Amino acid sequence: MSDLKKYVLQRKKRDKAFAEGYDEGYKQFKIGVVLKQARETAGLTQEELAHKLKTKKTAISRIENHAEDIKLSTLEKVANALGKRLEVKIA
Repeated sequence: MSDLKKYVLQRKKRDKAFAEGYDEGYKQFKIGVVLKQARETAGLTQEELAHKLKTKKTAISRIENHAEDIKLSTLEKVANALGKRLEVKIA
């Protein structure tokens, strides 16, 4: 285990606010990463995806880098533009 992982685990144990914020931030970051990977797998640039969605490249960048509070309808539009379908799963 890396020193960073050890630090995060120890800090989460002693600081509830940090733990909650870290976990929520990771979830939001993960959504952006998944969207970026899907776009790259589809062979599209941010600009090409933006064109398909009739938006700007900066909007795609914002979604990929700051996915907090992204609407489900936006996720569905992105998935459709990438030739995919959106699946939501509660586990």
